[in-house]
Amino acid sequence: MKIKAKFAKFVAACTLLFLSLPALARAANPQDQGTTPTQSVPKGGNQKAQPGPGKEVGKGGEDIGKGAGKGAASLGKGTAGAAGNLVTLHPGHAAADLGKGAAGAGKDVGVGTGKGAAKIGKGSARGVGKLGKKIFGRGGKKKNSDIAN
Repeated sequence: MKIKAKFAKFVAACTLLFLSLPALARAANPQDQGTTPTQSVPKGGNQKAQPGPGKEVGKGGEDIGKGAGKGAASLGKGTAGAAGNLVTLHPGHAAADLGKGAAGAGKDVGVGTGKGAAKIGKGSARGVGKLGKKIFGRGGKKKNSDIAN
């Protein structure tokens, strides 16, 4: 029964994430929003290429993993310090070390998860935008017949 409950929670979380992606998506053409066009870099200049949507999602997963690793290290340091203080009969210092370790772990995991989720959302939105262009045929090059009219 516990496995079914955990699976139901996982499915609910995935569904919530999937449904929130359109809210995070941005317009494919920023000029449609009434913003002023930016100056383009000359052809001879260096342009920084954006990574693809798949790479963006992968980097997001990497950031989440880094945050979890740093959080585990911080919690381990705090726990080790607390154990050392308990052995030397300093319970006040032990509680402080344990609290610092837990707070550091929470911060590291939170920051890593936030950065990773942002990158995953950005990559997913770009992927959905590219898919929409392929399905609906928008944003393509102008054909010769369109230029003549």
